Amino acid sequence: MLGYTYPLLSIFWTMLEFFLFFLWIWLLIVVFADIFRSHDMGGLAKAVWIIFVIILPFLGVFIYVIARGGKMHERAAAQAAQQQKAFDSYVQQAASSGSAADQLSKLAELKDKGTITEAEFAAEKAKIIG
Repeated sequence: MLGYTYPLLSIFWTMLEFFLFFLWIWLLIVVFADIFRSHDMGGLAKAVWIIFVIILPFLGVFIYVIARGGKMHERAAAQAAQQQKAFDSYVQQAASSGSAADQLSKLAELKDKGTITEAEFAAEKAKIIG
């Protein structure tokens, strides 16, 4: 009975409407994130863009994408690179925690187990000491 009152074309139309609605929400989030991410705009310019996007959402978003859309990718890539650099720095700091004596003892254990060769042990020891 549901198929009779709700034909297949209506199902596809409803799916398209949901898709476009979620696409619109995603676009709004991306535009707001880009407005707050921009370092080349001052606080007043950011406030004007936000007010414009809130009061006239369709027009505001489309004008923002046309006016500043070319650099949206560059700002997103710069932020991703900055986050990756911070993550790499954290991992390097966490991995190298401990004193040189601790690292040398771990290297000696690896050499004793046969995991690394004498040459690898000497090279790593030189890195730690030097």
